[in-house]
Amino acid sequence: MELGITSALEPPADYSIDVRRDVCPMTFVRCRLMLDRMASGQVLEVLFFGNEPARNLPRTAIEQGHSVLSQEDGRLLLRKG
Repeated sequence: MELGITSALEPPADYSIDVRRDVCPMTFVRCRLMLDRMASGQVLEVLFFGNEPARNLPRTAIEQGHSVLSQEDGRLLLRKG
C-alpha cells in the first residue's frame, strides 16, 4: 500500500470529472482546477485512461496535500486536503 492511500469504505463523491480523453499533464491540470473549486474534505471522483495517469494522478494529488481514498481500473477517488 502506498503512502497516503487508504482502503476504507468509499464515501460518495461530491464531484466527478472525466479526463479519459486528456493526456498528462492535462489530466492533473483539470483535476487541480476542480479541486481548487471544492471545499476541504469533499470527495472527487476522477475517471481516467492509461498507465501514465494511473501513476501520476495519485502521486501528484498526495504531493498537493490531498488523500487517495481508492484507485481501481480507470477510477480514482480523492479527498481534498
